[in-house]
Amino acid sequence: SGFNSIGHMDTMRRGRHHIGHYKEGEEFIQNVFHALYLLFPGKEKSNLSFFWLQYEISKVVQCLQVKKKKQLKAQGKKSKRLAKNLLKAPDNRNHLSLWKLYAYLEWLLGNINDARKVFDTALSTAGMGGLKSPQLCSLTLLYAQLEVELLESTEGAVMSRAVHILTKLAESGPYVPYTGQVLSVNVLKARKMYEHALQDYLSKVPIPDQNQISDADQLVNLVGCYALFQYLTVGIDAAVSVYAQASEKLEASGPQKCKNDGENFDIQNFPTALEAVTLLHTNLLRFHMKISVYPLNPLREALTEALKRYPSNQSLWRSYIHIQRKSHSASKARRFFDGVSRSTNSLEPWLFAIQAEQMRKKLIENVQRADVGEIHSTIPETGLTNRIIALFEHAVQTEYGTHCPLLWRMYLNFLV
Repeated sequence: SGFNSIGHMDTMRRGRHHIGHYKEGEEFIQNVFHALYLLFPGKEKSNLSFFWLQYEISKVVQCLQVKKKKQLKAQGKKSKRLAKNLLKAPDNRNHLSLWKLYAYLEWLLGNINDARKVFDTALSTAGMGGLKSPQLCSLTLLYAQLEVELLESTEGAVMSRAVHILTKLAESGPYVPYTGQVLSVNVLKARKMYEHALQDYLSKVPIPDQNQISDADQLVNLVGCYALFQYLTVGIDAAVSVYAQASEKLEASGPQKCKNDGENFDIQNFPTALEAVTLLHTNLLRFHMKISVYPLNPLREALTEALKRYPSNQSLWRSYIHIQRKSHSASKARRFFDGVSRSTNSLEPWLFAIQAEQMRKKLIENVQRADVGEIHSTIPETGLTNRIIALFEHAVQTEYGTHCPLLWRMYLNFLV
């Protein structure tokens, strides 16, 4: 009982009562984790701990989405207990990625000061690898991103905690917690360090070995930290130019390196690095538009370019739909969806095109029914209904669409 709905087989309506994890499925997953934890040795055990904690965090995020305070409190307690137990294990004590997740969990639960203490402790014990340590860069990037999200405007951001964290990373010295001020000299030194580190990274030809993946990840973290540093100390244009510089180099480095090495080194990793850099870029633009006045066009252009290249990236599609909702003309977005769907086999463009039309339909129905009391509009919006049905029909005829349960369930749900 319950095994057909393990984990997140969310119901289509995603109402507040439907989101969550089914009891039997949840028990099964926990048993699997407990059983495997006893079987794995050192490094594998650390990796399993990481995925286990990630899974717990996904449940906390779900509780946050449906705004259920009681459920969030109970889930938060469970997840924190697990995180502390995992960190007590000898193999995990110096596992920075696990500390990062624990701090993030505290942050999500609203315990900002506790989260800062965890981040500061992890950074203090992480050694002095600075910009050369992938785990340290990754930890610093998340800490700085979370701090930046608390800012209400970019005025005075030079003195913020985020700048302090990013400056300390570049200095490669022992980490000192934030005391409320950042010296201008340190900011200038840090900028030079970031600049040199990025140049070194972009100019070296990667050698295919065991560190391929971590090299690509490290480059993404470095670009993220440097761009965020520039955003806070100089402005949005400086940050965008860092992303542009990295993307240009990554695009150019692809094919030639492949020939030089005689291996398909970058085919696997550098496109993923490029995709991750693009995602950081679009997210920063979205955040900047939220806290200050900025034109929509740069973000729209960045997203359309990125989606042509990565048509199956769901985060990029979500951002695209979000900005298109502000536009009153649907024709441009429709043409774009159509173009991408034709040029790729992936199903995401279809799913998001359908979602965009359904949102538009809901919006129009809400407007038609506004302020008329009991009398509802009797004119149905047939144009959009027919368009959505046509999109479903085309989508289920594609190679992947035929075999996609989600698509069929969405179609049935819509017809009902």
